[in-house]
Amino acid sequence: MNSIKRIAVTGAGGQIAYSLIFRLAHGDLLGPNQPIALHLLELPEGVGALKGLAMELDDCTFPLLKEVKVGSDPEEVFGGVDYALLVGAKPRGPGMERQDLLADNGRIFVGQGRALNRAASRDVKVLIVGNPCNTNCLIAMHHAPDLKPEQFFAMTRLDQNRAVYQLARKSGSDSQHVSHVTIWGNHSATQVPDFEHALIRGKPATEVITDRKWLEGEFITTVQKRGAEVIAARGKSSAASAANAAIEAMRSVLVPTHQGDWFSMGVSAKGNPYGIDENLVFSFPCRSKGKGDFEIVSGLKITPFLKEKLQITQKELLDERDMVAHLLKRT
Repeated sequence: MNSIKRIAVTGAGGQIAYSLIFRLAHGDLLGPNQPIALHLLELPEGVGALKGLAMELDDCTFPLLKEVKVGSDPEEVFGGVDYALLVGAKPRGPGMERQDLLADNGRIFVGQGRALNRAASRDVKVLIVGNPCNTNCLIAMHHAPDLKPEQFFAMTRLDQNRAVYQLARKSGSDSQHVSHVTIWGNHSATQVPDFEHALIRGKPATEVITDRKWLEGEFITTVQKRGAEVIAARGKSSAASAANAAIEAMRSVLVPTHQGDWFSMGVSAKGNPYGIDENLVFSFPCRSKGKGDFEIVSGLKITPFLKEKLQITQKELLDERDMVAHLLKRT
């Protein structure tokens, strides 16, 4: 039997985590032959509820789940973890300015970055789900200097999945026939869903969907605003779809990318071939050999239309970085 792999989930008492944790225990992330331990982090006042969650896990009798650890101290919970899914983040409240949200969540990810640096496996892979995930990722990796920036990822897979669905629906295709879809930039309303490089049944999406006005307009805005539409319809933010995307995102670097395809992920922009500021976490098209690695796909043509959109999302990320500049100083 394989040795146990340890998976940390933060915000473990929240909606997304509740949809995520049982799938992790079932083996959806690491496969049917990999025993795991779950390390669940929550605020002190939420630990009691996590004990109830641990009881539910016991009652599911998942054969792969060998241990559940519950706590509120990041350094204790992150001890020896091989994978960390940082889901917990403060939601934006009524009247809250974006700068305040960035500052409040940034402080959370300062502490979690430091705790990962001190306690996690040296090969840990860290996926930031809690928003604003790009800048939270930048903060966490900055405060984990003994880990490599390449070990940190910000999730834009849900946006990619949303874009795939819209292209499939418009073209009357199955989602499995849509590939090479990229989300560039920030996980926000400035994100850039790229239809210009997408394929539908192996053909350029622009040849299958000839309504350029829809592609440049409704397609992009629908993907950008999908999260808000879910909240308006459901009364709560995306949970199951976000959990599903988190598993797919992490698996993207654990399973070799299909020949010729790619996936979207927020990664360190250092050395990127598209002229994006290197001191950002920016979503690019990426490939992986399946060893926890990634490479940014190079050589894609950036049209004037796409370039303009990339500049907008980059500016937003630069503004976010400026807002949290005080959190990017190590003490």
